[in-house]
Amino acid sequence: MEKKRYYLLDSLRGLTLISMILYHGTWDLVYIFGIDLPWYQTRAAYIWQQSICWTFILLSGFCWSLSRYNLKRGLLVFGSSVLISVVTCVAMPENRVLFGVLSLIGSSMLLLIPLEHIFKKVKPGLGGIISFLLFEATRNINEGYVGIGTWAKIDLPREWYANLFSSYLGFTSADFWSTDYFSIFPWIFLYITGYFLYQAAVKTKCMCWFTGIRFEILEKIGRHSLIIYLLHQPLLYGMLYVIFEIIN
Repeated sequence: MEKKRYYLLDSLRGLTLISMILYHGTWDLVYIFGIDLPWYQTRAAYIWQQSICWTFILLSGFCWSLSRYNLKRGLLVFGSSVLISVVTCVAMPENRVLFGVLSLIGSSMLLLIPLEHIFKKVKPGLGGIISFLLFEATRNINEGYVGIGTWAKIDLPREWYANLFSSYLGFTSADFWSTDYFSIFPWIFLYITGYFLYQAAVKTKCMCWFTGIRFEILEKIGRHSLIIYLLHQPLLYGMLYVIFEIIN
């Protein structure tokens, strides 16, 4: 039997990729080529950035159960994140990427393999609510505390914020910095929320919604999301370099 394709998921991924490319292009203009864009520092720009990463992470968690090759895919995505780290540390150390979004997604794919045996025993609605609340409660873990906003705020021991590995987990050391940083905590809880959203969609027979609506251009972009992600920033930088440094 031909495997069913959920076209709307591909389209959502493609649309988010386009949004990400535009956002990163604006980042390049501001931080590499020195273009003054005050709007980029506003709350609206932050919401734009968050909408991109939230969608990517939720979609990846949602689609985890649709793949039979999560070990292979997880290793590929995580390996791609290592490649990005090596290239940026060598070629552009002032704009290096350590533990970016691909590192988080690849790690989450791999961690969910053993965790799935536990999650299968949890009702999707309950699992989704708990995982999202855990995400909200740990949103400020990089800053040294947990708690939803200022409610039930608990400061964490500074000894936990010690080194590169602790930064990978979310306990960011004082000397750590990265231009794209998505630590395991809190973001894996958002990934797990996506996983439970899929389970809920299956249980409530809502998956048919994702098969009937098609946007072919967005689908094609979404199906090649990893290679586009890996290539978009070098291509953006090259194009902007030609415009601002050579033509001008």
